[in-house]
Amino acid sequence: MSRTLVAVDGGNSKTDVLVASGAGSILAHVRGPGYRPHESGFDHAVDTVAALVDRALADAGGPPVALMSAYMANVDLPDEERALVKALRTRGWTDRVTVGNDTFALLHTGARRGWGVAVVCGAGINCVGVGPDGARVSFPSLGAHTGDWGGGGTLGEAALWHAVRAEDGRGPETALTAAVAAHFGAASAMDVGIALHVGDIHRDRLLSLTPVLMDVAEAGDPVALSVVDRQAEEVALLGTVALRRLGLLDRPTEVVLGGGVLSARRPPLMAGVERRFAEAAPRAELIVADAPPVLGAALLGLADLAVLDADEPSTASSGPVEDARERLRAECAARWPAARPAAHSPARSPVPDGSGTPEKS
Repeated sequence: MSRTLVAVDGGNSKTDVLVASGAGSILAHVRGPGYRPHESGFDHAVDTVAALVDRALADAGGPPVALMSAYMANVDLPDEERALVKALRTRGWTDRVTVGNDTFALLHTGARRGWGVAVVCGAGINCVGVGPDGARVSFPSLGAHTGDWGGGGTLGEAALWHAVRAEDGRGPETALTAAVAAHFGAASAMDVGIALHVGDIHRDRLLSLTPVLMDVAEAGDPVALSVVDRQAEEVALLGTVALRRLGLLDRPTEVVLGGGVLSARRPPLMAGVERRFAEAAPRAELIVADAPPVLGAALLGLADLAVLDADEPSTASSGPVEDARERLRAECAARWPAARPAAHSPARSPVPDGSGTPEKS
């Protein structure tokens, strides 16, 4: 009988739970709120994930779970990993629980070699790297106080900041002033800022300003372009520093880009990212992940499942792990079709499979 695994990708804005067989077939998928323990409290955040897992297992017919592979945002420190492992084990699904930061799930979603660098830019920003020898690099990614800049929250704040300062004369004129006010149906950008202060607009809604910022940048507004360019610089800095720390700057290496801000493939941002990688790490192979990172969490789970089967020879094999991985990738591609490519051409193609035909991530 094929074993069953539960894969979880818990981002800031949403959580995906995938139930899959050891043969790589998707048995169920559910999506719910993001994993934000620092805002809602650890117990409440875990309860939210647990409810999604229970729903997914019910949809799959209630199979016994061999292992859980959970890769979550806001799990950046060893103590946070240990606490989450303990909390998930107490739910009774399985004692075999692997936990890590969700950026590792993104890496394995797009990197066919099983190693490389991943940069996620969604609600927040983060980066991890894994070398061919298994060496790992990561960043705390706890906020501005640990050196981070970027993601939808930061971009939304920057758009509002520039809009208000242009309106009252402290900053240069920008089309962001009218665009931000119109986005919230306000008379002025300052009214948006005041509504945010008094709680009439929740801070999470600043995330919705990211596409507004990109629209204004694409129209050629210098202020908006400067913000987008800074985001491109941060993405490239994270990726190239990770490559340097792994000794991979001069070696062909997959760099997987993901998260809502990057996966939107907006030309001003992507052009800036590609230009900087071309200058600092010309052999980097940029890949924008098309599938959601829960695929990477499930692929990591399949690898753990193969180890588990090897340790317990009496367990019926679910088939070669590579076959299972390819089946899982194919089913995810059918469930989540790839986004349409951006209007501009990427600086580098995905990694070739050796036959001369580029593979899709």
